[in-house]
Amino acid sequence: MDNVEIVKSAYEAFGRGDLPAILAAFDPQIEWREAEGNPFKPDGKPWIGADAIVQNLFLRLVTEWDGFTITPHSFHGAGDTVIVEARYTGTCKATGKSLDAQVCHLWTLRDGVATHYQQYVDTAQFQRVAGTAEAA
Repeated sequence: MDNVEIVKSAYEAFGRGDLPAILAAFDPQIEWREAEGNPFKPDGKPWIGADAIVQNLFLRLVTEWDGFTITPHSFHGAGDTVIVEARYTGTCKATGKSLDAQVCHLWTLRDGVATHYQQYVDTAQFQRVAGTAEAA
């Protein structure tokens, strides 16, 4: 399976809620970075390893959001790098506000597993919806 297919399979697994299949696509020491300003990790520093990602992100998406979905629109392969253009949708349980944000994910793979992930998203919209935006 080529890198684009590996990443596509991970998104399909996320859509099914198949955590073991998602984690199988990750290197044990994957470096995962949310966009700076993202409510889940505002400093943009990485989480290292699947356990950190599950505890700090995936569990929060399940418990703090209704219907959180990632809808990929295109996948672009460039050797060890895969770029995914997508949208996030869902409703924050704490605020009742809906998210509909354009996102870009940058994946780096080695030997058939993801070693790095970088998210780019409209963090201002994400903060407003999650209720974490500071008043101007």
